[in-house]
Amino acid sequence: MGTIVCDLSEVILCLVHLSHPTNNRGLTTIASSPTTCRFRTIFILIITIVPSVLQFFRDYTACYKSILRLAFPLLLGQLGNIAVSFADNIMVGHYSTDALASASFVNNTFNVAIMAVLGFTYGLTPLIGAMYVRGDNDRIGRTVRLGLMVNALFTLIILALMTILYFNLDKLGQPEHLLPIIRPYYLTVLSGMIFVSVFNVLSQWSFAIGRTGLPTWIVLSANALNVVGNYALIYGHWGAPELGLLGAGYSTLGARVLCALVLALFFFRAPYARDYQYGFFHSRRQAGEVGKIITTGFPVSMQMTFETAAFSGAAIFAGWLGAISLAAFQIVVISGMFGFCIYYSLGAAMAIDVSHAAGKADNAGMRRYAWAGYHIMLVTMAMVCCLFLLAGDVIMRVFTDDAEVIALAVTLLVPMALYQAGDATQITFANALRGTSKVMPMLYIAFVSYIVVGLPVTWAMAFPCGMGLYGIVLSFSVCLMLAAVLYFIFFLRATQRKLRG
Repeated sequence: MGTIVCDLSEVILCLVHLSHPTNNRGLTTIASSPTTCRFRTIFILIITIVPSVLQFFRDYTACYKSILRLAFPLLLGQLGNIAVSFADNIMVGHYSTDALASASFVNNTFNVAIMAVLGFTYGLTPLIGAMYVRGDNDRIGRTVRLGLMVNALFTLIILALMTILYFNLDKLGQPEHLLPIIRPYYLTVLSGMIFVSVFNVLSQWSFAIGRTGLPTWIVLSANALNVVGNYALIYGHWGAPELGLLGAGYSTLGARVLCALVLALFFFRAPYARDYQYGFFHSRRQAGEVGKIITTGFPVSMQMTFETAAFSGAAIFAGWLGAISLAAFQIVVISGMFGFCIYYSLGAAMAIDVSHAAGKADNAGMRRYAWAGYHIMLVTMAMVCCLFLLAGDVIMRVFTDDAEVIALAVTLLVPMALYQAGDATQITFANALRGTSKVMPMLYIAFVSYIVVGLPVTWAMAFPCGMGLYGIVLSFSVCLMLAAVLYFIFFLRATQRKLRG
């Protein structure tokens, strides 16, 4: 205690000396002691560094506010989606383990197709965002029309490919007894694809003009009805037939149809959309516009396709390990989606701001928004990791009563938390790159990271290395962090090229 008091007194005297050096000559001896010198050095570092750090973050204050303002409604929508996914899987999981395993296979397989369709629509955000900043309303309307046409054609191609896959489900090595459950559920998910495309084209228009709340509230309302439909159709309540997993499929299909119809009604009837309606109906297509939509949409689509394919491939590998492993994998993936949805909301909001800066040729602004988004992302990622590590076992128990599935899922909490860093970082800089419209590198980065590296690493860690399901989940950290580094490099290069002219 005496030493602490002595040291404290020396520090106080040192601070007085530093504050009034001309009036405290008698403190020279004390100030020169090793303890005091050590504290003096720390104090000088603090008073030098802290103001710089505070000024650094003050420089980003406006960016933080803009990103969070745009992200909040997006986040509500994403959390609504994840809540419905949680509800779907909880209801299905408590219905039967086979139903949960079947849902895992179909949803992870269809995630590839859905992300391909979504990604193709995401290419519209930077295009419309730049037009919005310039006040080119007629062109925005025309771009929405062309976007619907191009995306409808692309969706039909995806539907054809998924139909071919349907007739080959028995060749994918899944448990034989699950196929009668998988097949009808697969067809219901397939039927909703075109509505997913329409809704997301119109959503990108709404996001790009700064009205992020409208699609969000539509999704939240439809998702609430989806949960009610699940309750009725899965278990056969309120006089409805007991359809199990197929009931969840019918309910989801209804929600997707409703979302597309309601948002289309707003686009064609809302007063604030009149400025864009004329361009939609009367503005003539100009040379190169369809090509521009394709060249911005296709790389983003392929980027999301390859990323999702890595997770879908992992689901197939998990199925090779048996129904218990497949069910546990589904619980982990759905739980991990909680983090993904938050990261994506922040990333999408940041991409809107980056696209607006790109429309003004503000190169410094593009980087500033990207860094601001990453600051927010890092804080969010740390909180998500803490949630998984501290309460993950509780989360796992919500989805199923099967003790064997729960026990296996709990062992995967650490690798699930680990891959959050890579996921948050790659989402940040992928969306930053998307906001610049320099999106072609995204295709190559995703292919290398997720297909060339990701899938072989996942297989190797699961089987040759003998790590099983633990190795599958742990491998996500490798491909996600590789993608993150490459997106970061290419974002810097893209903005630097703009700076050079």
